[in-house]
Amino acid sequence: MKYTAKKDRYKKNNFRRCGNSGLDLPLITLGLWKHFGGKGLKNESKKIIFRAFDRGVTHFDLANNYGIPFGTAEINFGKLLSTELKKYRNELVISTKAGYDMWPGPYGNWSSKKYLISSLDQSLSKLKLDYVDIFYSHRFDPNTPLEETADALSLSVKQGKALYVGVSSYSSRNTIRMNKLLLERGVKCLIHQPSYSMINRWVEYDLLKTLSKLGIGCIAFSPLAQGMLSNKYTNIIPKNSRANDNTSLKKQMINKSYKNKIINLDLIAKKRNQSVTQMALSWVLRKREITSALIGVRNVKQLDECLDSLNNLNFTTSELKNIDKYAKEQNINLWAASSKH
Repeated sequence: MKYTAKKDRYKKNNFRRCGNSGLDLPLITLGLWKHFGGKGLKNESKKIIFRAFDRGVTHFDLANNYGIPFGTAEINFGKLLSTELKKYRNELVISTKAGYDMWPGPYGNWSSKKYLISSLDQSLSKLKLDYVDIFYSHRFDPNTPLEETADALSLSVKQGKALYVGVSSYSSRNTIRMNKLLLERGVKCLIHQPSYSMINRWVEYDLLKTLSKLGIGCIAFSPLAQGMLSNKYTNIIPKNSRANDNTSLKKQMINKSYKNKIINLDLIAKKRNQSVTQMALSWVLRKREITSALIGVRNVKQLDECLDSLNNLNFTTSELKNIDKYAKEQNINLWAASSKH
């Protein structure tokens, strides 16, 4: 049976304006980093995408190297875009990124014009699209002039390959520089994608103020700290988990300090009739500078839990003060090197 989207998908209207632009984004964005690669989309992965859209999630976030092997998430999602989701293309915001290792040799990494434009061309081919809605510089490149990266981003817009451009994991200083360079080229920096969660709060020091001042939107990735802001690790490490894989989430991160934070945050969440996962998403979205929270899930049940966080976005002063006792840095920012420049 072919997929048909639910007619009431926009009933709740859970959207925010992205900075000083005309673009609204859903409060929750679905990221396709994990569980969407391989030889083809698993049935559960398809259900996640369809369920997300049925519940008003219009923004789907990818990157050139998402999926195993690299690029397969774009290929798989592209097949869906050219079939079941084809008639909904104008309702979807599709984003992709380039900046990390993608193919061998000196032109398949970092942020040169050669790499960024070549990667975008490949992404469009895989996604079977004429354009993406947002194209990101995935990380700051200390060995390429920022002017060249800005040239590549502005060229993608002027060639009609991207409607908007953004950056990810840039420092406040380099975000200011990039915004200025793009404006000089007749293009605006629409959005910044930094990591941000209860136990990774680096953006609060100066980046959020910078984005607000410049009118740039912000989409927070890893708002659940790769699953650490849940109850799954308070006892033993489950076999079917990122920590058990010991790749992007190392087992040594699941320590006594971390568990104490989660146990106490969970007690606060329960008083709000939320899971700690739901409270973590609501907490990220408490700041008006945050346009959207970017999640990754492995099944529909997890997706629904995350989306249900939108049922309670308000915090009392007392709740926030209590949360701050435990919402402290846990040394988990894997992307810190990019934003330290």
